[in-house]
Amino acid sequence: MTWTSAVGRGCRAILHKIVHGLALTKVNPNYLTFLGLVINVGAALLFGYAAGDYQARLFRYAGLVIIGAGIFDMVDGRVARATGQVTEFGGFFDSVIDRYSDVVLYFGLLVYYARANRFFYVVLTAIVMVTSVMVSYTRARAECLIPKCKVGFMERPERIVLVIIGALFNRMAPVLWVIAVIGNISVIHRIVYTYQQTRTRDLAKITEAVSTVTSSQSPDSPQSSVVSRQA
Repeated sequence: MTWTSAVGRGCRAILHKIVHGLALTKVNPNYLTFLGLVINVGAALLFGYAAGDYQARLFRYAGLVIIGAGIFDMVDGRVARATGQVTEFGGFFDSVIDRYSDVVLYFGLLVYYARANRFFYVVLTAIVMVTSVMVSYTRARAECLIPKCKVGFMERPERIVLVIIGALFNRMAPVLWVIAVIGNISVIHRIVYTYQQTRTRDLAKITEAVSTVTSSQSPDSPQSSVVSRQA
């Protein structure tokens, strides 16, 4: 067994115990989802209040708080399945709260950079905020038209991991650049992929429509015969 697999097995065991304990309480999974948002608000406050000599320390605290919020993000669905509380609304609610959790963290960073008078990074953080929403939106909207749209990178787990790394090691600026660049590339990739998938279906529909019109205008078709007799 490698060291990586051992760590992975240990983490799964711990996660299983947490899920089992929460399942015994019969807690509503939606409460866990909302609690994750509340914890992320705490991390955003730490980002916003970071300044001066305490900046690096508060960023590290924020990173640890985000890890805590991530635990609830990982267990809410598992608890729902373990307790037989899987609902369509639960999936919808989880998706909505995830968007709020994303935005609130970047809002905390916006406050931090605004208080530090770093206008460029205020703009960059705003771009990252929009990008994080668009990465999720393009997939959700695409999957209203096509079965799956999982292409691209920088999904929410990747973004959260990067923000945690940026907070713990006080290297948030490079993290924002990575999310902004790769995130927008993912958005463009999903737009192109959806266009390609829908274009194939649209061309098939157009071909079928043209074929129908052509056959209806054919001299051998029943409609053409009726028109000829009427003439």
